Amino acid sequence: MNAVIIEDESLIARELQAKIMAVAPDLKITAVLPSVKTANRWFLENAEPDMIFADIQLSDGVSFEILERYQFKCPVVFTTAYDEYALKAFRVNGIDYLLKPVDTEDLKRAIEKASAIVESKSPYPSDIQQLLSMMAQPQKNVPAYKEKFVVKVKNNWLPVLTKDIACFYRDNFNYLLTFSGEKYMLDFVTLEEIEELLNPECYFRANRQSIVHIDAIQSIKPHENQKLSLTLKPPVKMVLDVSREKAPGFKRWFER
Repeated sequence: MNAVIIEDESLIARELQAKIMAVAPDLKITAVLPSVKTANRWFLENAEPDMIFADIQLSDGVSFEILERYQFKCPVVFTTAYDEYALKAFRVNGIDYLLKPVDTEDLKRAIEKASAIVESKSPYPSDIQQLLSMMAQPQKNVPAYKEKFVVKVKNNWLPVLTKDIACFYRDNFNYLLTFSGEKYMLDFVTLEEIEELLNPECYFRANRQSIVHIDAIQSIKPHENQKLSLTLKPPVKMVLDVSREKAPGFKRWFER
């Protein structure tokens, strides 16, 4: 079985991962996600894990928002510093709470409980989904994705709406291309910085050099090596490659 950790404090995440390995060596941690935004992007591009370990309060929101958005069927174990009495209502099928610092024996019992649910393929409790929805609603304070980029044109600054951008790419410097074919250089050091500002439902990191908007894709050509080639709609004249590793995530993102 595999699991994902959602935790914004790297030291706590490493300690939790070490304890999980100690009490459940067969449980593979496939990702450690430090924020709501990072988690949203990861779950959009990857398959649902067998179980999730999640802190509640993250740097950019609360993990309830992630769970409500993706409607997971796998069991979730919360690791939190919140008062235990405030969380009694959550102690039902498929969900458990471990107060920080996490006790090893409590962790072991939680994993055994979650594993039993995975193996029995029990449905995710509907009352928990309703409760997560209620908890997520007051927390709509996650920073919005970037609505426009400001570019320099001669001696002037020009705003370009994000919704008008077909793709971002790197060629010594970072550039954006609009749906109408206009090209502008951006004052960002890396594409990773740009990627963090974009809505993952609209934009996909095709490769190390480019990020593409879903509406900019005209056609997709699969290759024998399982890579993909994306042809963008005119007037943007560009073909982007998607690696074999990223191809399954791209397919889920494009077909959703």
